[in-house]
Amino acid sequence: MKTRLATLADLDALAPLFDAYRQFYEQAPDLDSAREFLRARMAAAESGLIVLEAGNELLGFCQLYPSFCSVLARPIFVLYDLFVSPSARRGGGASALLQAAVDLARQRGKARMDLTTARTNHQAQALYERMGWRLDEVFLAYQRELS
Repeated sequence: MKTRLATLADLDALAPLFDAYRQFYEQAPDLDSAREFLRARMAAAESGLIVLEAGNELLGFCQLYPSFCSVLARPIFVLYDLFVSPSARRGGGASALLQAAVDLARQRGKARMDLTTARTNHQAQALYERMGWRLDEVFLAYQRELS
């Protein structure tokens, strides 16, 4: 397995993985929407999208969005999406994607990376902690739906 930055040529292979990721978070299947969302992000260079591949098959991905930390007065990455195909799990793919994300963040001069995950996703939480991520015990996250 290896990681690399995704290109538009990966879109058709990447869209089903992105759709499966969304379904993991209880969204209805929508392959066309998944493809269009990724296409738009890639075409506008609005995210760093890393893929995990073995041979010619994509097995997973990680998507990073640039942001800023006002307190540090520096740019950061938000690791928003991380997914490995169920058939490829427990083989080090998620670790490889996380390390590739850290490497990309360093290359692009980011001060920090942030991520959130479901409270029930204990397997991912254990991986993050093994790889040096720290649980934020100071701040609470809030959301407000706009539609």
